[in-house]
Amino acid sequence: MNRRSFLAMGTAGVLGLVRARRVSAGTRGQSEFKYGESRLGISDDDRDATLYVPKSYKPGVGMPIVMMLHGFMGSGEGSRGFFPLAEEFGVIILAPESRDLTWGQGTPGFDEDVHYLGPAFRHVANLLDLDPAHVAIAGVSDGAGYALSMGLAYGDSFNHIMVFSGGLMRPFRKQGKPRLFFAHGIDDHQMPIEVTARKFVPLLKAEGYDVTYHEYEGGHRPPAAEYREAFKWFVPAKTP
Repeated sequence: MNRRSFLAMGTAGVLGLVRARRVSAGTRGQSEFKYGESRLGISDDDRDATLYVPKSYKPGVGMPIVMMLHGFMGSGEGSRGFFPLAEEFGVIILAPESRDLTWGQGTPGFDEDVHYLGPAFRHVANLLDLDPAHVAIAGVSDGAGYALSMGLAYGDSFNHIMVFSGGLMRPFRKQGKPRLFFAHGIDDHQMPIEVTARKFVPLLKAEGYDVTYHEYEGGHRPPAAEYREAFKWFVPAKTP
């Protein structure tokens, strides 16, 4: 199957991302992935994805994964700031790129972006062993709004959602009950907090979602400490 045919498989693969059939660690060739940063290589153009596999990954042992969505005019390589956290907490990072300058402006789930996200995630699930209890979708700015909508719509696949300075919440449905982490600056002028996080969080809590909410001093760009808190929330330290 060529890459164009692979991408044409569409949205069906978004559901059951980790439940999909995977090659067992005993038969998977070690050359099929590499540790550290690499490009996914499944797109026919330059808009593809970056994959980061921590040194602590062991074939046959499921590892948490975060699908990290960039902001406006971003790229997968822009996720490099998260790689030290991936190493510290033992988390695989998949950083796909929007099909255009930013994520789809229609209802997430019915646009060109999801036609790439589903196959990209399936590709990684076939390549690596994932921990089905720790599958997150996350994003910053434009990517955060898209991640929030996608995570709520596909909550049976993504059980954690991380929202950093997100501006939108418009899922075409709500499925499952993923846990959520929000971080938003009180002086954010691009995505004002009063019409975003302070509006979304109470609504979600009222619907029974488990929501962790951080407001920080500052604007649209979250401080590094908030990213670290999100990873601590996603993969709590194991008790000795």
